[in-house]
Amino acid sequence: MEIMAEVVEFIKPELLILIPVLWIIGKAIKCSDAPNGNIPVILGFIGITLAGLWVMGYHAVFTAIVQGVLVAGIAVYGHHLYKRLN
Repeated sequence: MEIMAEVVEFIKPELLILIPVLWIIGKAIKCSDAPNGNIPVILGFIGITLAGLWVMGYHAVFTAIVQGVLVAGIAVYGHHLYKRLN
């Protein structure tokens, strides 16, 4: 865990939101027909693209995508949680 904490220090604070976003996207890809071996490459590409949007100043596009993924992920999680509890 110490190594992870050191790595996180190099990430811009405003880009830390990409961690749960990429986790949600990874879970969605895992549920698809994509081979598991391709998931890291796909997530790497998406992460680079989203971070690039932020760094290049496309904050509105970055925010829209990130917020959309988070809201969708929470909606799906909430739906599954509701189904499991009933």
